[in-house]
Amino acid sequence: QVQLVESGGGLVQAGGSLRLSCAASGRTFSHYVMGWFRQPPGKERAFVAAISSSGSGTYYDDSVKGRFTISRDNAKNMVYLQMNSLKPEDTAVYYCAATVQWGWVLLADRYAYWGQGTQATVSS
Repeated sequence: QVQLVESGGGLVQAGGSLRLSCAASGRTFSHYVMGWFRQPPGKERAFVAAISSSGSGTYYDDSVKGRFTISRDNAKNMVYLQMNSLKPEDTAVYYCAATVQWGWVLLADRYAYWGQGTQATVSS
């Protein structure tokens, strides 16, 4: 069982940065692949980035590649999403999620655990 709590959202101007954090409970955090998803207003939830259980592997959606960086600290049970060069289209509720299936990281229904989300708003 893993419980996830996101933080770090807020309002920022286009071109600015935000760092999202996700705190996980449970002693088996290091066993899980962690992902970030986002849901813009009126749209479906979409994959953003994922990181392997050890942190050695990462994967990004093309829309954020080169601007966002996912990382984790297994000693602290934390996963992060550094978001730079933000655009208004990055406005969304951002969710972190946990799965054991690295081969299916793009698929939301493969993630067993979800946080409650944090709002990130980018103004033009």
